[in-house]
Amino acid sequence: MSKKIVLASSNAGKLKEFQILLADCGFDVLPQAEFNIPDADETGLTFVENAILKARNACAHSGLPALADDSGIEVDALKGAPGIYSARFSGEGATDARNNAKLLDALKGLPREQRSARYQCILVYMTHAEDPTPIICQGAWEGYILEEEVGENGFGYDPLFFVPDHDCSSAQLSKEVKNSISHRAIAMQKILLELKKLQGASGFLRGLHNPDEC
Repeated sequence: MSKKIVLASSNAGKLKEFQILLADCGFDVLPQAEFNIPDADETGLTFVENAILKARNACAHSGLPALADDSGIEVDALKGAPGIYSARFSGEGATDARNNAKLLDALKGLPREQRSARYQCILVYMTHAEDPTPIICQGAWEGYILEEEVGENGFGYDPLFFVPDHDCSSAQLSKEVKNSISHRAIAMQKILLELKKLQGASGFLRGLHNPDEC
């Protein structure tokens, strides 16, 4: 038995990551496009506010529980920018290539020790649009920004994000490795633990073959 959850995102890369992360736990993650759900207006000033707006929007349009994330990259030399504006960093019509080019230009000439950065992810799970107690979990992934793009995997800023523990960029990691160590994976493990706590009180996870494997 699977539990349907709407992913409040139109990002194909995020959908694939969430489907992989949640498949073994019995969750059927459906894209919001399947329900013709329009993107929520991200008017929040924080990752938390934007994730809640997106989850509530998906719940309201689908009638199903929704999982939303708001994530981005924070660069210390830029006082945390691009932050919540990571996907829109290069302005209207932003693309990964343009965003990466703008980031490289902003950090041009800075030495490695001044290029520290981290990916941040906030995950919000809501059972319905009026849920007064959404589950909110956070994950961070530390690294620094390279001086040029390296690697072909991943999306977003992955070709520029160097992972010290693996001595390579995020875009050089396999999907399996990335999905076990990324900011999104860290936040997902936290939210899975919170969902499992609901099992006794609400039976939310009833029917999963072995929730302890999550």
